[in-house]
Amino acid sequence: MQSTNNNNIKKALNERDGFHVWWRMMRPHTLTASFIPVFVGTMLAFTEGSVDWLLFLGMLIASLFIQTATNLFNEYYDFKRGLDTEESVGIGGSIVRDGIKPKTIKNLGIALYILAMLLGVYICMESNWWIMVIGLACMAVGYYYTGGPLPISSTPFGELASGLVMGSVIIGISYFIQTNMITGEVIWISLPIMILIGSINMANNIRDRDGDAKGGRKTIPVLLGREKAITLMAILFVITYVLTAVYIILGLLPLWSILTFISVVVAKDVIKNFRGKTKPLEMMPAMKATGKTNTIYGILLGLSLLISHFI
Repeated sequence: MQSTNNNNIKKALNERDGFHVWWRMMRPHTLTASFIPVFVGTMLAFTEGSVDWLLFLGMLIASLFIQTATNLFNEYYDFKRGLDTEESVGIGGSIVRDGIKPKTIKNLGIALYILAMLLGVYICMESNWWIMVIGLACMAVGYYYTGGPLPISSTPFGELASGLVMGSVIIGISYFIQTNMITGEVIWISLPIMILIGSINMANNIRDRDGDAKGGRKTIPVLLGREKAITLMAILFVITYVLTAVYIILGLLPLWSILTFISVVVAKDVIKNFRGKTKPLEMMPAMKATGKTNTIYGILLGLSLLISHFI
């Protein structure tokens, strides 16, 4: 019976064997939280002058490694705590459906952290060694998101932690390693990306709300209820675009940044596809749309900065 349920879940999620197993382990819909901040931070630096593209590439790969490792630790510790089963939708499924050993998942995450640290050494050599301290702190947050005696994912602070670290901090680092400085404008401009990345986390928690409640987690959707959490997400989207408009009016962002409002269409789909849904599979379109919102907004924001530099 379990094998039948396993096959049904894999079919519903369009899960395939082979390379697809390893691709799913990365949870690709979440990787926008790693490459968009690096891109935006670098484009902000580009408006100040030239960019070292090798540093950009090193930062991008290191960020992707850290994000992927965090996802792997997430899967490992959720499995160890009994939160993931064959019927769980909001996971890569590498352990419970694909049969990969838990230790393999954990060791792969550690290996990616080591590779990220090696890239961090190069980045520090080319910029400032304080980056290593901040980078290690970010990695610690990624590990303790689901690891440790009191995982961040079990508290109402998961969205804040992911948004702050992957949004504002990564944008700040990406800008600093290119310019050797940090400005108030960069911090302000990072806030919409911080909110959108936190929203990706909230989307996960909305989908997993029932399972998290049974597992004793105290996430925002568990505390507020699913519908109120969806309303909160809608409010956060509104704040994102209001901030963007204010930044354009105040001159913190160029007029070209009005292009970011194209992503409003996808943001509306997030709320629409969440409303009235109670089953995890039904909420998958909303999950994908949340990641797309951050991707489209971030790419258009970065491009608007690039365009304004030349025009």
